[in-house]
Parts: sequence; structure tokens; C-alpha cells
Amino acid sequence: MLLTSLLLIPFAGTLALLLWPGGPSPSRLRLITIAILVLQLGMSVAVALAFDTAQAGMQLQERHAWLPGIGLDYALGVDGLSLPLVLINGALTLVSAVITRDIEKRPRIYFAMLLLISGAVNGAFLSENLLLFFLFYELELIPLWLLVSVWGGVNRAYAATKFLIFTAASGMLILGAFLGLALLTGSVDFSLTPVLSDRLAMGGQLWLLGALLIGFGIKIPLVPLHNWLPDTHTQASTPVSVLLAGVLLKLGTYGMLRFGLQLFPEAWAKLAPVLAIWAAISVLYGSLAAIAQTDMKRMVAYSSVGHMGYVLLAAASDTPVSLLGAVFQMVSHGLISALLFLLVGIVYRKTGTRDLAVLRGLLNLERGLPFTGSLMIVAVMASAGLPGMAGFISEFLVFRGSIAEYPVATLLSMVGSGLTAVYFLLLVNRAFFGRLAITPPSADAVADARLDVQLAPVAPRETVPAVALAAAVVVLGLVPSTLGRLSEVATTALASITAIPGGLG
Repeated sequence: MLLTSLLLIPFAGTLALLLWPGGPSPSRLRLITIAILVLQLGMSVAVALAFDTAQAGMQLQERHAWLPGIGLDYALGVDGLSLPLVLINGALTLVSAVITRDIEKRPRIYFAMLLLISGAVNGAFLSENLLLFFLFYELELIPLWLLVSVWGGVNRAYAATKFLIFTAASGMLILGAFLGLALLTGSVDFSLTPVLSDRLAMGGQLWLLGALLIGFGIKIPLVPLHNWLPDTHTQASTPVSVLLAGVLLKLGTYGMLRFGLQLFPEAWAKLAPVLAIWAAISVLYGSLAAIAQTDMKRMVAYSSVGHMGYVLLAAASDTPVSLLGAVFQMVSHGLISALLFLLVGIVYRKTGTRDLAVLRGLLNLERGLPFTGSLMIVAVMASAGLPGMAGFISEFLVFRGSIAEYPVATLLSMVGSGLTAVYFLLLVNRAFFGRLAITPPSADAVADARLDVQLAPVAPRETVPAVALAAAVVVLGLVPSTLGRLSEVATTALASITAIPGGLG
């Protein structure tokens, strides 16, 4: 029941918060939520300890008949592809709860939605039944819409509606592909079966795979399906942005690997060259769009568009090394993007702005945010792929595993990696160096007045989650075997089921 506990703990916590008698204070609700999430993270670690890294298949499986007439069974399992994502979900949902402050409007619903999302994400990563995956995939939609539309920024209604429309379309395409699979195979068995190519004509495979690629491409998101992400991040609160970038985007990349590559390896091999080009375009567009931003949060959001393109490149190449790099990229991006959004949130809370045309000199030792700026520099170096950081390991594995298969797409993606350093150095240079200022330079009198700016100090408790994330990024970069041994056997087995040159099949 280890895997079921990862669902029961957050779901039971959700019900407990919603049905709690009386009116607990927001601080008490927050502490209760943190306690529940600590327990969930502990169970995730217990699953990792019980996991056999030498086995490639699903482990700790739990199967119970639910609605056999329509092919819906309660079937859970974990392997080297899903386990790292379960762990990062537990860690980053906990971080989101810890950094939540000053929730006075409907705090009971706010924290209940955090727990509901965490349980739904665990369910999606652990599902071995296609319909069960779809139920959990859709379950996080309304809670996240509420978190943005109720506790978001000024234009939250617009951003939340756009998110809802895009994500609903994603779910419809995915469900359509799953139902089409049943129609074409003449079976109502929605169990996760590794290879279905021998039961389907190539035309049918391509249509179903295309629907999955677009559906999961919206969630990742990939260009040109990315339009909802910058607006949603801009209007979402910092804890929600941490959860969205660190965890929820990984539902798209995980789904593409699990249900695209694994279910339709022959069709995947035919579309792989197109997918590699799509990946390079997404990487370059995300990087160039990030350079053009002046809002720090939108810059980080567009960086996610670019960095998620690396996962698609790795999946298109489909070699053991590139697929291991894809898992590393999902985990490292989750940690780094969460750290970046957390630090941007601190800057916004202390200065009242995220505008790079306004902020200056935040590294000022006496009146600025020197420690926050130092952590930002660490996060920027990690995102840019400097050696010693998690980002370097993931990008190196992706490029090393892809260069022989798709050299042009890989080289273009490497250019995008170089552009990451460009836009994040622009962010650091504009916001943290120079004389301390939080107003645009105009007249000399205004410039002189800026020297009197005194920012409120950042309390140590505000930076503890950021320090923990920065430490995780460095540890994963220096000791990559901590993640590699969990996933290497599974990604090698995944590569072996395809006919793409470079795989093991």
C-alpha cells in the first residue's frame, strides 16, 4: 500500500481541511498542510528506499478491479521514469506550502487545493491504466485554475481562463487518443502495454501519436502551444508558480515519454526527425523571447519553454544516454525553475516590482538584498548549465545522447543553451548591479533620491527554502549518481523497445 498512501495522504488532508470544524486561522491551516506534506514526502522517500534500481519494469504494483466494463482499473506502479518525479512533486509541493504567507482570503480552500493537486500529480505519475492516468491528469485542472483565478494578480481572470481553455483542449486530445486506441484495437483494456505497434496500422498509429504529441505539447508547453504559460506565471502567486513550473509541466514531458514513445515506438521513429526540429525551434524561440522580456517572471517563464525543448530533443533521439538526460532535465529544471521563481517572488515582495527597467543595485550590502542576489546568481549559473550544477549534467547528457542522431537540431539547441546565459546575465546585471534604485532614472534629483532607498531585510525563514533548493541543485550536479542509479536501467529499457538507430532494439 505504499503507492496508495501517496494518494490517500494528500486526498485525506484535502477533506480534513475542507471539513475541519470551526474556523482555523490561516497560520494553523498552513502548519497542518505542511505537516501533511512532510508525511507525504516521507512516504515518497520510503518508496524510493523500497525501489530496486536493478529492475527495469514497474515495481510495488497495486491492482484492483474498478470498472472492468469500460477498462478502468485501479492499477499503480513505479519505475525509474516516474520515481524521480514523485520525489520532486513531494519536495516542491512542500516548498510551495512553506513559502505561502499572508493568505487571508479563503485560506482553507487555498491549502486544500495545494494538497489536491499534489495527490492528483502523484496519481498521474503512478498510474498503469490509461483512463486512470487521464482522471488524475484532469483532476489537477480545476484546483490550479482556482489558485490562479482567486489568489492571482490583477489580470488573474484572463490568465486563468486561458490556462483552463488550453489545458482542457490538452485533456480532450489525450482522451481522444486513448479512446481511439481502444477503437482501432477492438479492446477495452486500457492497461499500460509497452508496445502496440504490431496491432495497429501505421496510419492509425500516426494519428493517435499526433493527438498525444499535441495534447502533451500544450502541457509542456512547446512552441507554438506555449501561449498560456507566460500569462499564467505572471498572474500566479509565487507558490503557485513554483508548483506549476517545478511539477505540473512535467506531466507533459512524462506523458510524452510514457504514452507516446512507449506505446507507439514505430510511429515515434517515423516522426522523430520532425520532433527533433520541433525541439530546436522551441529551444531557440523560448530563449530569444526570454531575452526580450523586462518582467523577471515572464523571463523565467519563457526560459521554461526553451528548457523543456531539451526533453523533446532527448526523446526524439531516443538513445539510452539521451533518455537518461531527459529524466535529469525534468528533475533539474524542476529544482532550478522553482528556485528562480521563489527568488523573483522575494524581490517582488521587497521592492514592489519585477521590472528590469526599474530595478538596480539589489546586491547592495547595506540596503539591498545581497543574500537573495547571491542565491539568484547560483540559480542563474545552474540554469545556464555551468559545471558543478544540475543543469550541466542534464544538458550534457541530452546533447551527448542526441548529437549522433540529429546533429543539426542538437547544435541549434546548444545555441539555445548559450542564449540562456545571455538573458539571465542581463537579468542579474540589470537588477542586482549598479547603484541601488527602484525607480527609472530621470533627473539628477531623482537619481540622488534613489541613494536613500532602504529595502526591508529578508528574514532567514524566507530564504531557507531557497537555500535548500540551491543545495539540491549543487548536490545533484556534483553527485549525479544519486539520480542516475534510479533511472538508468529504466531509460535503457525504454530506448531498447524502439527501432531508432542508437537505441538498443
